[in-house]
Amino acid sequence: MKPHPKEETTFVLIKPDGVRRGLAGEVIRRIERAGLKIVALEMHQSSKEEIDRHYPKDEAWITRLGEKTLSTYEKYGFDAKEEMGTDKAEKIGPQVRGWLIDYMTSGPVVKIVVQGVHAVDMIRKLAGNTQPALAEMGTIRGDYSVDSAASANKDKRAIHNLIHASETAEEAAHEIEHWGMKGKIHIYTRIEEGL
Repeated sequence: MKPHPKEETTFVLIKPDGVRRGLAGEVIRRIERAGLKIVALEMHQSSKEEIDRHYPKDEAWITRLGEKTLSTYEKYGFDAKEEMGTDKAEKIGPQVRGWLIDYMTSGPVVKIVVQGVHAVDMIRKLAGNTQPALAEMGTIRGDYSVDSAASANKDKRAIHNLIHASETAEEAAHEIEHWGMKGKIHIYTRIEEGL
């Protein structure tokens, strides 16, 4: 039987730039102020192998990374072939995936399991667009990050966008398991839940 909507869980990672900028407390504050519940929390230094397992390895996903990068180059008038050595999405994708791995291992992350009504959608809404330059003000990325895909591409690095949030309940379940948080979840009642 499917759990009650208020029992939905999701996974959040405060990425290395969020930790280094001292925004972990602000992210947690926003989650809790939205009425969601932190049920597991841990700071962690990721290995390359761990991050390699976090990001998909299938060709379609990696090629999509390359396609997104190519569209950013086109949108901002930069020459992908000149800067990346190729204009083929399937060749650019693995480079971008490598940038992601380097970025996610550049410092500690904070792993968080969040529970609450439509937790997956609520966290995605709080986080904002994955490209901070396009994120609405009032979202975490919109308020605290000014990075862009074009800038990251020019610097040959991943976008510094502060947090990761699971896109679906299925992805959240997988990530909670992958990041070793399943056995660390605490069950408790918030004050407003007892009313």
